[in-house]
Amino acid sequence: MSSIQAYNNLTPEVINGDVQTLDSIKTIKSQREQLKKVSTEFEAIFVTKMLNTMDKTVSIGDKGGLFGEDNKYLDKFKSFIYGEVGRQIAKSPTSTVGFAKQIYQQMEKSLPKENNITAAQTGNAQASQGIKNKVDKEI
Repeated sequence: MSSIQAYNNLTPEVINGDVQTLDSIKTIKSQREQLKKVSTEFEAIFVTKMLNTMDKTVSIGDKGGLFGEDNKYLDKFKSFIYGEVGRQIAKSPTSTVGFAKQIYQQMEKSLPKENNITAAQTGNAQASQGIKNKVDKEI
């Protein structure tokens, strides 16, 4: 696929959705919370891409696809459905694929240690530990 074709596949909804997600992550103060959000978003994108690919391989009778007859409107609708299903799977503790937790645990090791030292020096060590416990529970 040429870069022009890839550019043509980018819709305003896709671009704005990604920009809004990135902007919402940038506003989070805690690096642990940012890491949690990024790892969950990565898993959601992965699951969404997997569902879209699976749909392309399914053929139901003469109509094709998981939702029956394919057309350009249905293709757009399916991408939104798969995007939302991907997000819900990634966020749910019972149905998650597990990438988010693994990514978080691995990348957490590279977070700067000075955040904990600064929190301890200012008397907020318990608050820092509370944030870590909250993030660990949610993932």
